[in-house]
Amino acid sequence: MLPSPRRSESNLLLTAILDVIAAWALMVFFKPVHEGIATLAAWPRVVYAGVFIVAIAQLAGALPLVGNAEYPGAYTAHQLHGEALLKINAFQDIWHAGLSLFGPHLLLLGYLAYQSGYVPKSVGVLLAIAGLGYLVDELGVLLVPGYSLEAATFTFVGEVVLMIWLLVKGRRIRTPFHAA
Repeated sequence: MLPSPRRSESNLLLTAILDVIAAWALMVFFKPVHEGIATLAAWPRVVYAGVFIVAIAQLAGALPLVGNAEYPGAYTAHQLHGEALLKINAFQDIWHAGLSLFGPHLLLLGYLAYQSGYVPKSVGVLLAIAGLGYLVDELGVLLVPGYSLEAATFTFVGEVVLMIWLLVKGRRIRTPFHAA
């Protein structure tokens, strides 16, 4: 059974909210390394979450246009489906614009992790590589017609490694900030 469109929209909105929470948590975690850079690293992710919500609104606007009998005679099915496709394409374009903010977020996190002394340097390097993957993909989509490399499909490993490291080891870390 497929999830209802409203449930899918709610799940996407929850994802955006969780992105804001993750940005705040990572800012607090890396604050002892450099407060300014930790704050700077959080902002692209928060803005990404806002852009993602705008994209979700486009997607939500497409759903009523497909298979809805509220517009009898006003528009043909072909016109409604064309409008829905435009909204779906707008969702994708807006989402890609948002993802271009995620690369700098990961690059800054990679720097903070590398400099921290309490996160393995390899995690910092992998985060920086993940950030570069997002930047390559989003610049490729913007600058190269028909771009289809999807480097982030391979470079996302840094995000997963950080997540696992935080769950296993990170919660036991006592940074100078936590000790005070």
